[in-house]
Amino acid sequence: MPLKSFVREIGNMSKKFTKKEKHECRRGGAYIAPDSSPLSSTAGSSTALTEHGRWANLPPELLLDIIQRVEARETCWPGRGDVVACASVCRSWRQITKEVVKTPEQCGFLTFPISLKQPGSRDTPIECFIQREKATSTYRLYMGLSPALSGNLNKLLLVAKKVRRATCTDFVISLVGNDFSRSSNNYVGKLNQPPKDSLVRSTNRSLQKTHSRPVSPRKPMFITAKISYELNVLRTRGPRRMKCDMYSIPASAIGQGGTAPTPTAFTNCNDEARLGFKTLKSAQNVPLVLRNKAPRWHEQLQCWCLNFKGRVTVASVKNFQLVAAAEPSQNVAVPEQEKVILQFGKIGKDIFTMDYRYPLSALQAFAISLSSFDTKPVCE
Repeated sequence: MPLKSFVREIGNMSKKFTKKEKHECRRGGAYIAPDSSPLSSTAGSSTALTEHGRWANLPPELLLDIIQRVEARETCWPGRGDVVACASVCRSWRQITKEVVKTPEQCGFLTFPISLKQPGSRDTPIECFIQREKATSTYRLYMGLSPALSGNLNKLLLVAKKVRRATCTDFVISLVGNDFSRSSNNYVGKLNQPPKDSLVRSTNRSLQKTHSRPVSPRKPMFITAKISYELNVLRTRGPRRMKCDMYSIPASAIGQGGTAPTPTAFTNCNDEARLGFKTLKSAQNVPLVLRNKAPRWHEQLQCWCLNFKGRVTVASVKNFQLVAAAEPSQNVAVPEQEKVILQFGKIGKDIFTMDYRYPLSALQAFAISLSSFDTKPVCE
């Protein structure tokens, strides 16, 4: 059987199984089927084991070779869905697929939902774009160059909904565009914007050994970052000046041999998160601080300019580039301090590009970019 037909049959079988077991799926179950116990007494589990028996009994060496071939061939969406289909067949397939598929930091690909919380690539930025829908106050993050260039190759990653309150503005972030309930498994976190600072909050279900600060003992939410915009009381000319304190990323992550927290699953880790925050606040492991890159004044154009390398084409006060703001005592090389970690800018009506790289994750980059959409009259 040709490899393409083989993968297509696995994908169809996976979709059929996912619909049958939808009510039993945990977070991410829409992409990866849940584990099934051989001793399960339910009729659905027995049927699934029988249906997948011929695939589960493949020799491990052959199975590893098949998944490696599929993973090496499909390097972008929607073809990347074949890799997800392999992980949805059964437990043995899922285990080998998780061993074969690397993190975005290593390969630069986003495959599973957990990839949205893992650091981006070190070598090249991961290119995405945000589509704003003013009528519904929603913001959709897609993986791709732009709607015009990517076409049907776009992959929806995250969706945020803007909610105005009496004292602040919230951006609720979800995995899908029609479910923003905090009790839902699709809920990821939210961006809370008081008058002064923006706080990126994430549920403990979405954290694993990350360094974060508890917000409320009753609601297991944690602040993973704080985004501040400097006040411009004198109304001097120039772009916004912003600062991001990344409580979940140590400053040593951008140094030689440094590493950023890389979760491997959506799990509950209330106690681990509290302990991680205490460790991060130690003198040897301070949080990473990001600042916007200072633009230069162009005399001929009479405007402030930044080199976005063709990814931004429309002038806007929302455009920015973030670089690491390291202290001399942290011994961070100058090239690392000048490297753009996140850039965001406008390319058309309600279309914005967002390119991020290590040590930020897609979720963190998306939340920082969302903070730029809210009106800040005293900061401009």
